[in-house]
Amino acid sequence: MRPSAGRRQVLVPFLLCLFSGALPDEIRYSIPEELAKNTVVGNLAKDLGLRVRDLPARKLRVSGEKEYFTVNPESGDLLVGDRIDREQICGEKPLCVLDFDVVAENPLNIFHVAVIVQDINDNIPLFKQSSTDLKIRESSQPGTPFPLDSALDSDAGPNSLQRYHLNDNEYFDLSEKQTPDGRKYPELILKHSLDREEQNFHQLILMAVDGGDPPQSSTTQIRIQVTDANDNPPVFSQDAYRVSLREDVPPGTSVVRVIATDQDEGVNAEITYSFHNMDEQVVHFFNLDERTGEIMTKDYLDFEVANTYTLSIEAKDPGDLAAHCSIQVDILDENDCAPEIIVTSVFTPLPEDSPRGTVIALIKTRDRDSGENGEVYCRVFGNAEFILKSSLKNYYKLVTDGTLDREQVPEYNITIMATDRGKPPLSSSTSITLHIADVNDNFPVFHQSAYVVHVAENNLPGAPIAQVSASDPDLGPSGQVSYSILASDLEPRALSSYVSVSAQSGVVFAQRAFDHEQLRAFELTLQARDQGSPPLSANVSLRVLVDDRNDNAPRVLYPALGPDGSALFDTVPRAAQPGYLVTKVVAVDADSGHNAWLSYHVLQASEPGLFSLGLRTGEVRTARVLGDREASRQRLLVAVRDGGQPPLSATATLLLVFADSLQAALPDLSDRPASSDPQAELQFYLVVALALISVLFLLGVILAIALRLRRSSSPAAWGCFQPGLCSKSGPGVPPNYSEGTLPHSYNLCIASQSAKAEFSFLNVTGESAPTQDLLCDDASWVPSTNHGDTGVPFNSETILKVIRLNICLNIKRPLTTCSVVSIWACFPAPVMN
Repeated sequence: MRPSAGRRQVLVPFLLCLFSGALPDEIRYSIPEELAKNTVVGNLAKDLGLRVRDLPARKLRVSGEKEYFTVNPESGDLLVGDRIDREQICGEKPLCVLDFDVVAENPLNIFHVAVIVQDINDNIPLFKQSSTDLKIRESSQPGTPFPLDSALDSDAGPNSLQRYHLNDNEYFDLSEKQTPDGRKYPELILKHSLDREEQNFHQLILMAVDGGDPPQSSTTQIRIQVTDANDNPPVFSQDAYRVSLREDVPPGTSVVRVIATDQDEGVNAEITYSFHNMDEQVVHFFNLDERTGEIMTKDYLDFEVANTYTLSIEAKDPGDLAAHCSIQVDILDENDCAPEIIVTSVFTPLPEDSPRGTVIALIKTRDRDSGENGEVYCRVFGNAEFILKSSLKNYYKLVTDGTLDREQVPEYNITIMATDRGKPPLSSSTSITLHIADVNDNFPVFHQSAYVVHVAENNLPGAPIAQVSASDPDLGPSGQVSYSILASDLEPRALSSYVSVSAQSGVVFAQRAFDHEQLRAFELTLQARDQGSPPLSANVSLRVLVDDRNDNAPRVLYPALGPDGSALFDTVPRAAQPGYLVTKVVAVDADSGHNAWLSYHVLQASEPGLFSLGLRTGEVRTARVLGDREASRQRLLVAVRDGGQPPLSATATLLLVFADSLQAALPDLSDRPASSDPQAELQFYLVVALALISVLFLLGVILAIALRLRRSSSPAAWGCFQPGLCSKSGPGVPPNYSEGTLPHSYNLCIASQSAKAEFSFLNVTGESAPTQDLLCDDASWVPSTNHGDTGVPFNSETILKVIRLNICLNIKRPLTTCSVVSIWACFPAPVMN
């Protein structure tokens, strides 16, 4: 203990522990009352065996109804937190003890502390009245006592009222008496007989002194009036009464009736009853009939406030002769107080992963009744997850008795019921709201165990192809899920170029266009990860199936083209019967499914009906018997279509030769020209017609110009038509040209379907226009007329033939100017696909 404000303080720690080194069950201190605030009572941490450096983590604190004390969190000292008045707290109890609990966390411990409050002499003995009036009959005999009112001192022990003093006088002496409850009161004792005629009034000074150091005192005046003789005083039937009274009796209940008698007669025998030397608190509960002496209750009694009362009754006759008796009223306890439940500490919110036996709250019970009526037991009502464990006297710990799950029950309303053992028992209840704090104890859960998505090939890069979703019932960051790609059956380097996933939404995006022919399917392992500490994750598989689109045309494997790009031939025996397998068109399609389901169709045939083609097999068979008149060379144009929408196709050309052997087929391949292609002939006729129309148009223009020049008056305008004036040095003009024929050259460019199509053109002969007279004479521009002996094999490539038509105009006037007009007409060759 430390001295404070000049007041001596004594610390008496009583360690109620019988084993060395063990923690005491209770720690006791002793302090005087009225200590200043923040006065150190003792080092609680040291007495509890706690280290100072551990105090911040242990959170040492006082748990009590009223915080008379606090704990310094840094030093662990127990400090006075509020004014401590022993008289106000404990009243007249000889021993005043303040009990409270000290709570330490991490781990949770509860320590019981008792502080004995010592009384100091801070109260003065006081009389209820500053003066007292007495009437004493002159015939009173020496030794007759006269009770006086006692002084009141709220202090206890040595500081309470100790003795009375009376000033020196001739007639009276002072005696001290004690009531059954231990209170001292003074009595005047008559030493000598009084004589009213000699002295009818006496005045005395009574002093009450306590036992403090220094002692304190107070005085009151006693004024005595000496009266005429009244021979017989009243006498009670008994000097002391003792009665028992239940605390639940209503006001107006009779307690006892006192009886006093007086041997005098007449008026001197009339007795009046009154309370004498009574505490005002007692007078508040009882009423006395001054005529009959019956005492009745005036208000409700409470055993918990006072369990006994001492009444002093005075019986006085008209001559002021009095008698006194005492009545002790014992109050019997009834079970009229329900138990009280005081929640001193609640640890909320509580983490949901708290183990079984975790302390939730500290609970104290109190019942103001006594005996069995004050014995209380507690239980948890309606919550199987929690139980109560008795800690100290009237203290309970509310602890968990099972596992908690915030996702199932985020909040508990725990009802605590306290019941006493009275008859009938009384009970009370209180509720504690416990919030469950979330911890990251739940893994993310995908909404599907596995995902399968179909993506059509040739998709747009950057387009979403799938979405995965996972949920986490935890709160805050522990419930926020992010997505990532954990693994794949693709190469790690190529993975990022194929797909990506949004970390927030779980949407999977294609980073490139997929090709079914290169990648039919691939599998991803996606991870959903929360943001808790530590984070939890879950995985799911996503299988991506690349669906086929009809983006590949069939490819013909057979018949194949020759090294020079020409089509190869197959031989057919002339003796072949109907259904004879001639050849087979073999084609493949890189697509799959219906897109790769091929069908074969004949587009063109030299002899329709001569051959049949298998729709699905591509087999070419003879449809009938071959006749002698059938052409020895046959051509089939076959289309191969797939089953896609829209369908794609390819074409193949079959060259068939009727011969029994390869040697027999060679003459047909080298000598005999192939039959002309009707389509190529049609194109040729169209080109010739266009050329003729163009020539006629140009001739009309030339004639119009010539007629216009002829009408002109200037002869120089016709100079170019003079004979012999044609320039021989002009390009394309023969040096020996002298006939005056104006040749015009028209160059036409046409496209032929095959090399077999050959045409006969208008030939320039010597009769109409000799070769040496032709303008721009060039052998390369003269078409050959020898077409009979050249057999050209069929070729699907476009062959461009340039045909030059030379048409000569003969003008009979000399030429001074030579003109050459060339016209080219180009036609694209059709592509047979």
